[in-house]
Amino acid sequence: MGIFSKKSDATAETFDAPTTAIDDISGDYTLDTAHTHLGFSARHAMVTTVRGSFHQFEGTAHVDTKNPAASSVSITIDAASVDTGNKDRDGHLLSGDFFENDAHPHITFKSTNVAFDGETWEVTGDLTIKGVSHPVTVPFELTGSAKDPFGNTRVGFEGATTINRSDWGLTFNAALETGGVLVSEKIKLEFDISAIKTA
Repeated sequence: MGIFSKKSDATAETFDAPTTAIDDISGDYTLDTAHTHLGFSARHAMVTTVRGSFHQFEGTAHVDTKNPAASSVSITIDAASVDTGNKDRDGHLLSGDFFENDAHPHITFKSTNVAFDGETWEVTGDLTIKGVSHPVTVPFELTGSAKDPFGNTRVGFEGATTINRSDWGLTFNAALETGGVLVSEKIKLEFDISAIKTA
């Protein structure tokens, strides 16, 4: 799954109201990669935000609403599919300064605990980047369920969390004459998930 934070009223009013096709979302799911967004953002030169995403990934989830701790999530991302809208920057991200893609082609997340308080799904798991693993907790909000025109039952989640990239050995930076650094240490991870029920 991903990580989801509650929508603001302004955001909620931007789109049509969510739908509910199933009252109990328990079951097994596969990420619909064509309609899922795995994104990140960082501050650049202390003045603007640079955003990126990954286009190649796969993931599965098991959801158990009666026993949330029995739920699980697993995601594998192809690091080489990173896209920030600038080829030179993408190439730098794949170098040893950041992802070291030749030696570590995949970024993975595997849950170790899932909790649900009746409103928010809180997924804790090991995030592995560049061969380094650290626990990360991501709150998710269920954004609806639907039956699509092809007969699929799908659910949506949204969420976000912030990590310190240096914890994963992504330490490249440059000092600015005016103070501060070229790339923020804190990175925001953002997830818009569409998952198709398989069982």
